[in-house]
Amino acid sequence: MTRQMPSVEALRRTAQGGLLRVLQALGVRRSDAALEADAQRFWTEPHQGRGSHWQSTARFAEGGLWARIGLRHLGMLRRAARTLDAEPAMARIVEWGCGGGANAVQLAPLAREFVGVDVSPDSLEECARQVAARCETPFRPVLVDVRDPEAALRHVTEPCDVFLCVYVFELIPSPAYGERILRIAHEMLAPGGLALVQIKYDTGSWRTGSRRLSYRFSPGNTTTYPIHAFWELARRCGFEPRYVELLPEDELDERYAYFVMVKLGVG
Repeated sequence: MTRQMPSVEALRRTAQGGLLRVLQALGVRRSDAALEADAQRFWTEPHQGRGSHWQSTARFAEGGLWARIGLRHLGMLRRAARTLDAEPAMARIVEWGCGGGANAVQLAPLAREFVGVDVSPDSLEECARQVAARCETPFRPVLVDVRDPEAALRHVTEPCDVFLCVYVFELIPSPAYGERILRIAHEMLAPGGLALVQIKYDTGSWRTGSRRLSYRFSPGNTTTYPIHAFWELARRCGFEPRYVELLPEDELDERYAYFVMVKLGVG
């Protein structure tokens, strides 16, 4: 059997990855501001769905994976409501990082308004198109700059019932940036509102830690958290974490942890 030789590009990326791991082990880091600027450039380039889960991309064009993504997260929200012994209020849903709409097409039909927040204008347009093709629920696009996520609060002034953020935290520039998103989520939610936030978890090995050197090389592995550390972070941001669902591996990647959190009521 003939063994296929790796391409020059594959060899180049392997060598680059090895160099980055060595530099990371030596403690070399880029600043948060530099990584935020890199991320902004990366996601505002024309990308036709790159890394944003568009149905039209090769990965999702066949096999039903795109639909299963949204159904999986809808199922998690419904399961959370049953576990918390509460009817799932979904009048206004905010999805932070809506991408190509895989979640939106499943959730928007249940809501009176669906708010999609993203750093990519292309993805907001694609998500709006997908929602309009599925239902009549109003879709409100909110474009934010990676360097100023708090600007979303100027556009989403009414409280929301559900805050969903999946396949995003591994892409954010730094672990500290995650605290900013959680504080935004807490401010957006109504008392008693539900947040479902997914992270990639750090097992303690060098391979699974946050990578703080080159955003473009492997954006999906930029930021990770130990599970207990993210639980405590959510508490510091005002949430009451209720439980975590672990997904060690699926069709997309590995080491997913889904946190179900509640914003406590006043009084």
